[in-house]
Amino acid sequence: MPTDDLNSLESANTSGNPLHIAIIMDGNGRWAQKRFMPRAIGHQAGVKAVRKIVEYCAEQEIKVLTLFAFSSENWRRPEEEVSLLMSLFTATLQREINKLDRNNIRLRFIGDRTKFSDKLQAKMLEGEAQTKDNDALTLVVAANYGGRWDMCQAFQTIVKKMSTGELVNQSISEQLINQHLSTADLPEPDLFIRTGGEQRVSNFLLWQLAYTELYFTETLWPDFDQDSLADAIKSFKGRQRRFGHTGEQMLDKPIVLDSQGQA
Repeated sequence: MPTDDLNSLESANTSGNPLHIAIIMDGNGRWAQKRFMPRAIGHQAGVKAVRKIVEYCAEQEIKVLTLFAFSSENWRRPEEEVSLLMSLFTATLQREINKLDRNNIRLRFIGDRTKFSDKLQAKMLEGEAQTKDNDALTLVVAANYGGRWDMCQAFQTIVKKMSTGELVNQSISEQLINQHLSTADLPEPDLFIRTGGEQRVSNFLLWQLAYTELYFTETLWPDFDQDSLADAIKSFKGRQRRFGHTGEQMLDKPIVLDSQGQA
């Protein structure tokens, strides 16, 4: 989503739906094991769930959907499973880019791409370039991503700019850090969802989740469908987001978020 469009995001939220949903898609392997199938089948079923959720978000006019596809810690998994995930990732991109483009969906990737194969990196760049002008939904795929990595790369970039004189007499502030995170052009998540029964954020968007509403469900990712997401959104709508204010203050004067989703 172009930065110029961020200022219009508040008005897009008249339905009360979250503007930005972030999801940890957990439970593919356990879904397969419960059915006495190889874990690979669970990951394939997980891709089908992604399609359903992307389509539903576009229908509901959610502006940003961020999916945690592969964390910086996932390299610790068995080599065979990592290899399968990389092959599935590449094949899915080859199959889905044109479909996303036809549906006016912009594809973005965040994370350290350097550990991926040249073929996969090229496909990621191709998908971003082909869909860069689409604005119905921004689909952000976090791949080889970690929240701590994101903050470290932001600090490193800031320090480098200071040492080269690109930043002069600039104090370190939240705004400056925000501008150097991998999500700099996106609003912060309103709603975080984790499937599969675990209740932790697992190094995902650590800075960006500061004021995000958290939603945990026992549903395994391949079973997470449109109705499941509707339940999560219903829970979100029933909460009062105060951003440090009192409930009475919110009733007197609702908090207006800026273009970064901050109060």
